[in-house]
Amino acid sequence: MFFKLKRPLPTTIASEQSERSIALQGHRVDYKLVRRRGRRGVGLKVDGTGMTVAVSLSTPMSAVEEMIGKNADWVLKKLDEWSHRRIVPQAWQTGTTIFFMGDGLTLMLDIADDSTRRKPFVESLMGHLFVRGRSAAGTVIEKAVVDWYKKQALPHFAQRAFFFAKLHGLVPPHVFLSSANGRWGSCNARREVRFSWRLIKARPALIDYVVCHELAHLRHMNHSTAFWQEVEHMCSDYRELKAELDAHDHKFRAF
Repeated sequence: MFFKLKRPLPTTIASEQSERSIALQGHRVDYKLVRRRGRRGVGLKVDGTGMTVAVSLSTPMSAVEEMIGKNADWVLKKLDEWSHRRIVPQAWQTGTTIFFMGDGLTLMLDIADDSTRRKPFVESLMGHLFVRGRSAAGTVIEKAVVDWYKKQALPHFAQRAFFFAKLHGLVPPHVFLSSANGRWGSCNARREVRFSWRLIKARPALIDYVVCHELAHLRHMNHSTAFWQEVEHMCSDYRELKAELDAHDHKFRAF
């Protein structure tokens, strides 16, 4: 008896990434090229991690480089701006600073092998954030601190959303947390508003601006002139607050 071996079906690639570089006006620019199935056009993004170029799986490199070249001035300008807003990874050790509600808290680790605590205990006291537990591993400390942030963030965001909604004649939305590191908030047609837990690192006035921004979407699900007028009605100094958040948000994205 003979058995015929079947050839395995080819795997369909949904996306792929590669590191590349290009010369722009005498400067070498490294970037991440991300190819995705179904993507249309060429998308350029510059942030604290550098430049990312998103294209379809079939887009030729000539088209990618042509698009980057056409936007060379913008790319170099943004890279220069971000060079002053570089995201520095958080160091999880005693004496380092983390931000909460606009204030800097000094991280204090209290590690004891004989600790009876299975999970780290986190407490804010007199300008310090104490983390007590058995392990000094960065991943363990980070998870404990992030969990603490989330516990503080959700009730604060929900309370501010309720306050501004009632103040401006809106039905208070359902408030959730997100782990987004590229946007501070979002709103959908189901009246669900999500705020990145990282926003709790910003000072209260900046948080209120983002809350008002998302609540304004309950009346205008776009960024039209009417939308920004609604934002201004809720938060008269939103322009200054938006500019401040944009200028300092790198401090809040370290973890």
